[in-house]
Amino acid sequence: MSKPNLSIPDLIVCAKSFCEQESQTPNSELFGVTDGKAVGTYIEHKFKNFLLSKYNLQTGSSANGIDLPSAEINTDIKVTSIKQPQSSCPFKNAQQKIFGLGYNLLVFVYDKHDDAKTKTALLDFVSCSFIEKERTADYQTTTTICQMIDNKANAEDIFAYLNDRNIPADEITLMQMSKHILKNPPKTGYLTISNALQWRLQYGRIVTLKDTVLGITKIIDKC
Repeated sequence: MSKPNLSIPDLIVCAKSFCEQESQTPNSELFGVTDGKAVGTYIEHKFKNFLLSKYNLQTGSSANGIDLPSAEINTDIKVTSIKQPQSSCPFKNAQQKIFGLGYNLLVFVYDKHDDAKTKTALLDFVSCSFIEKERTADYQTTTTICQMIDNKANAEDIFAYLNDRNIPADEITLMQMSKHILKNPPKTGYLTISNALQWRLQYGRIVTLKDTVLGITKIIDKC
């Protein structure tokens, strides 16, 4: 029997089942592992195999792009510890900080416990969220820009703000962005995005979010 194609609702259901299953499954492979990247890679592969056992899907890798790159899914998987819920992603252009990354995020947040007696690790998934691409911009930047537009800011005002925030772009690009922002105001993003050669994404606001926000699905919420 052929497997069905994966959809976003399917992905969300699978993420919930995976979190519940893994939170009860000791892993000898992760015992003593303190490298967050190694833990993340292990869980990403395990979740992809979980999906592949049930659905047809196109997969990618962190080395060559997002994890689930099909047009229908367009989602990158992020796995991070509750101790410091953050990760990095490729920098494409400065507009990502204001209009979002250009793809959805599925963010798994775990609390890891090692058991010395059994020499296994248990990853308790305390948070899992699906964030639509329109909500993957920087919270403070988008909030301020929307307030400025409400207060009748012009392109020069927006340019000055972007310049003060050290948005990584030259002045010509910043002015072009400012005019584009006035014509196309961004939605409020819910990430904290730090400037670097790679974007540094922080998910604390997502983890602690209690309000209902269109475009953000809290799949697991133990925080």
